Amino acid sequence: MEHSEGQGTDGYRIRVMSRADLDRAVDWAREEGWNPGLHDASAFHAVDPAGFLVGLLDGQPVASLSVVRYPGNFGFLGFYIVRPEVRGRGYGWRLWQAGLRHLEGCTVGLDGVVAQQENYRKSGFALSHRNIRFGGSVPDGGAGETALVDARTVPFDRLAALDAGLFPAPRPGFLANWIALPGATALAAVRDGALTGFGVIRPCHSGFKIGPLYAADGTVARDLVLALARAAGAGPVFLDVPEPNGEAVRLAQEFGLTQQFETARMYLGPAPATDLGRLFGVTSFELG
Repeated sequence: MEHSEGQGTDGYRIRVMSRADLDRAVDWAREEGWNPGLHDASAFHAVDPAGFLVGLLDGQPVASLSVVRYPGNFGFLGFYIVRPEVRGRGYGWRLWQAGLRHLEGCTVGLDGVVAQQENYRKSGFALSHRNIRFGGSVPDGGAGETALVDARTVPFDRLAALDAGLFPAPRPGFLANWIALPGATALAAVRDGALTGFGVIRPCHSGFKIGPLYAADGTVARDLVLALARAAGAGPVFLDVPEPNGEAVRLAQEFGLTQQFETARMYLGPAPATDLGRLFGVTSFELG
């Protein structure tokens, strides 16, 4: 499928990514220092195969963008990368415009690098809050008081309902893929038959990332982090925390994790009402 602009007179054109193009974009994200998960691409691609765009200059990929449409008119924009050697020539901007056309009629979220905030504002995005990436070694903690089970043994509709309550749109297909990623561990917290927490840890290019991390309170969140880190094994652990959740920020600091960088969560259109008090860790900066 070609986008309407097709081949530009300067040899630049935009098309939907192939699966191999997406693998390359994940590699570019790694080079940018974003530390994607080793197996993210397969779960990402399944959400909206038409929602990943590549900009080609004389047939060579030079720019990437994801513009994934979720049900209920919510979209998320990520992977906005232009190769360093061709920056400043407008290729990213043309890709951005094509991407926003794919998301027409949607509220659109993004986790932008802070330096780009002003540019996103010019396209109508408004700041919602900051997300902070914390990373480091999680101390080896004993068993907490929270009863934890393999999330894959929990009836899937209950996991999907929890996720839909803390993410701006239902995404059962993505979630089913996410908890089954190679090398991932997914744990659920259960109290009196009720689901009080859920977290996934997955291998990344450096160490492991926890996301999402949902918890009814800080105790459940702490016990989930300790158990997930223990399941992952040796290596640094990263957690992307929404700053308005003060309890989540304190928890990361208590574990001795240090701030790596931050993003600006911004929305184009009405910001979704999300209960950040139960959101202790963002699923991913690429897809929300």
